[in-house]
Amino acid sequence: METAARVALTEGLECVTLRRIADELAVRPGLISHYFPSAEDLVGEAFSVASTGELDALLPADRPHGTPTQYLARYFALSAGDAYDDISRLWINARHLSRYRPVLRDRVAEQELASDDRLEGLIREGVERGEFRTDDPRTAAIHILVVLDGLGAHANTDRSNRPEAVTRMAVTTAERELGLAYGALTEVTPLVAPAGAETEAADAGEPAEAVQPGDTAEAPEPT
Repeated sequence: METAARVALTEGLECVTLRRIADELAVRPGLISHYFPSAEDLVGEAFSVASTGELDALLPADRPHGTPTQYLARYFALSAGDAYDDISRLWINARHLSRYRPVLRDRVAEQELASDDRLEGLIREGVERGEFRTDDPRTAAIHILVVLDGLGAHANTDRSNRPEAVTRMAVTTAERELGLAYGALTEVTPLVAPAGAETEAADAGEPAEAVQPGDTAEAPEPT
């Protein structure tokens, strides 16, 4: 599944076939079809694995090393720029193909719900801690994700002339929805990974949690 997810991310879901994954792993296609009798099942699972990995990297379910504001700022920092384009392209690809592939359509719906739930949970935590202000965390989460999706839809186009106001549109939306001052999510003290996280992430084949320089197990207070 890791191999299928990698192919999906780098080349597209159309390239995830029983034979292609078998070739990547140097095994016979029959071994792959033993676990995934249908190529559609393999494609759906590849998308789920890739998108779940993306969600866990962008917004971990367990967040013991920082405040909700810091984790939300980290989320936007990781969601911006060329590094996020592969996952944006994967979502564009999956949503298009799901029109014709029921298995994939169900997986897309599951992953969209998982993203809604994860961001809503962070917002609720921020409200409980007095960092965010909103009467409807679910709707606030969906507003933010809709803007991120809209910006991600341009992953295949030239964005070099995009105005700054457009580039930070998702951040601006979050600040407005959560009762934060303009700049609160870009000027917050950087969130860094706890000591040893980089090594652990490398062992697991995943990116380290830190997105800014630094190395401390204690989370700084938000500015």
